Amino acid sequence: MVDVLAAPQQGKADSALTLTGISIAHWVSHFHMLVLPMLFPFLKNQLGVGYIELGFALTVFAVVSGLTQAPTGYLVDHFGARKILLAGLVLGGFALILLGVHLSYASLIACAVLLGLANSVYHPADYAILAEHMDEARMGRAFSIHTFAGFLGGAVAPAIVAALVTVSGGVGALIASGAIGVAVALLLVAMNIPDAGAHKKKPGSANAPKQAVITPALIMLTALFMLLSLSVAGISNFGVVALMSGYGASYSTANVVLTAFLAASAIGVLAGGFLADRTERHGQVAAACFAVNAAIVLLIALVTMPGWALTVAMTAAGFLSGVIAPSRDMLVRNAAPPGAAGRAFGIVSTGFNLGGVISPLLFGWIMDQSAPHWVFGASVIFMVATVVLSPFTERKPQNAS
Repeated sequence: MVDVLAAPQQGKADSALTLTGISIAHWVSHFHMLVLPMLFPFLKNQLGVGYIELGFALTVFAVVSGLTQAPTGYLVDHFGARKILLAGLVLGGFALILLGVHLSYASLIACAVLLGLANSVYHPADYAILAEHMDEARMGRAFSIHTFAGFLGGAVAPAIVAALVTVSGGVGALIASGAIGVAVALLLVAMNIPDAGAHKKKPGSANAPKQAVITPALIMLTALFMLLSLSVAGISNFGVVALMSGYGASYSTANVVLTAFLAASAIGVLAGGFLADRTERHGQVAAACFAVNAAIVLLIALVTMPGWALTVAMTAAGFLSGVIAPSRDMLVRNAAPPGAAGRAFGIVSTGFNLGGVISPLLFGWIMDQSAPHWVFGASVIFMVATVVLSPFTERKPQNAS
C-alpha cells in the first residue's frame, strides 16, 4: 500500500508548485484561527455561556500553541515536515468538525486544544520545506508570499464564515470550515508536496557531531519575535477603541484607519520579500524599518491628527511593519543549524505566542487606566527595543547541504 504521507520519490519538486501548496496551508492556519471568534455570537446563544468563557477558549488555544511550537519543530526535523503538516491540517479540520457534530462547552475547549496543537505545526513545517526547496536567490520573496497568504486567510475569514452561517447556520459553518482543512491536506497530497527534515540527511551523517539547537542566536531571535508581536498587537487589537476614546475618531473612521494599517502590512510583506533577496544584512533592514516606524507611531501617540493624516500615518506604519517580516524569517533560517530548520522556527515562534499572551493583558490594562495614547506609546517602546536588538541577531547562513 502506498504511503501518501511519505516523501515523494521524484526529483526536487517544482519550487513554484511547492510555494503555492505551502502558502495555501498557511492560508488555512490563519483562517482557522478566526473561525471560533467569528462564531462567538452563535456559540454564546447555543452554549448558554458568557464572553469570559468564550475568551477562555482562545486563551487555551494560545497557551497550547505556544507550549507545543518547539516540540513540534523537533517532530518536523525527526519525522519529516510533510507528514507533520498534513497531520496538522487534518487535526485542525477535525477539531472544528467534531465541535459542529457535538456542540457543548466541553467540546469547545477540546476544539481549542486541538486547534492550538494544529496551529503549532505550520511555522516549523512550512518554513522547513521552504528553506530546503526554494531557490536561494528568491528565498526572501518565497517567505514573503507565504506570510502574505497567512494575512489573506485572516482577512477573508470574517466574510467566509459569515457567508457559511447564512447558507448553513452556525453548525454548518463549523463543519464546512473544518472540511477546508481536510480538503487542503488532500490537495497537498495530490500536488506531491516535497518533504524536509531528518530523513533527508546524507549517508553517514548520523555519526556526525550534533549541533546545539537552542543557541544564543535563536534565543535572541525568540526575544525579537516577542517584541515584534508586542509592537503591533496593541495597535491591531486595541487601535479602534484607543482612537475612539483618545483621539475623538468615530467608529467608522477608526475602522478605516485600522484597515489601512492591516492592508498596508500585507503589501509591505510582499515588498519586503524583494528587499530581503537583495541584502544579507537582514537585522539592519529590520532595525531601520522599525526606527522609522517608531518615529511615526510616536507622532501618532503625541499629536491628535485629522482623520486623513491619521490614515496616512497608520498606512506608513503598517507598510513598514510588513516589510521586515521576510527579513525576520531570513534571520531565523540563517541561524538554524543544518537539519534543524523545523526546531529553529518552532523555538522562535514561541516568541509570537508569548507576545500573544502578554499583549491583551498589557494593552487592556492600559485602556482600563484611561490612557489610550499609551496604546501607541507602549508600541513605540517595543519598537525601539526591536531596533536595539535587531543588529545582534545577524548570523551568516548555515551551510545546510
